[in-house]
Amino acid sequence: MPGTVYALANQKGGVGKTTTAINLAACLAEAGARTLVIDLDPQANATSGLGESATGTSTYDLLDGAALDECVQHTRYENLDLVPSKPELAGAVVELAQLGDGESYLAQSLEGARDRYEFIFLDCPPSLGPLTVNALAAADQVLVPMQAEYYALEGLSQLVKSVELVRARLNPSLHIGGVLITMLDGRTRLSSDVAEEVRRHFGDRVFKTTIPRSVRLAEAPSHGLPAIAYDRRSAGADAYWRAAMELVDRAQVARLVAA
Repeated sequence: MPGTVYALANQKGGVGKTTTAINLAACLAEAGARTLVIDLDPQANATSGLGESATGTSTYDLLDGAALDECVQHTRYENLDLVPSKPELAGAVVELAQLGDGESYLAQSLEGARDRYEFIFLDCPPSLGPLTVNALAAADQVLVPMQAEYYALEGLSQLVKSVELVRARLNPSLHIGGVLITMLDGRTRLSSDVAEEVRRHFGDRVFKTTIPRSVRLAEAPSHGLPAIAYDRRSAGADAYWRAAMELVDRAQVARLVAA
């Protein structure tokens, strides 16, 4: 069965998009799934969070027509590949906006990728600019990391509208595949209330697993490591492992339905 392309998107910053991308990818790769992360943020946090850097080609080149094989680099983790980002990617925002078909460049570049990888994660910047639109146009599903706080609910409703627009104009098969609640502080009533409200609106699209606030999760990127490599026994590493296995189950169900 072909793999699945997931866009990790949320117009609100600081909700754990990149943390989710690299940790889900690392867990799935360790479980034996061929996995690819494509860093679409000029800040290149997914790249550095995996302990890598763009020494040659990057996402900029991928959007400029380079073949996927030319842009992929292997990471230190078995089964986990990366298309790195670098600050020059910011220039692609202007260039893509000036092109009539600039919204579909990434989709064209990823042709054939589903035959090589079971899971492909597109780590989007925190805005609905040309880079995120490219990701949504190329993706099969949107994964929405969402912080358990009030303003995140407003951001989520905006993202749903954006997904509907992209589905209508560019990618009819796109849908929200899951909402993952992050930075959950179980000691506060607000976190519980927000989580309950999200589940009321999105039902079983919300992951059963939640990601707790965790010092070890916050420390790991500064060491260029996903949580399972930094502190395997931490609460954050355990939560992302469970979320990754839940994603595997969801992907299997989706493939059975498609078949």
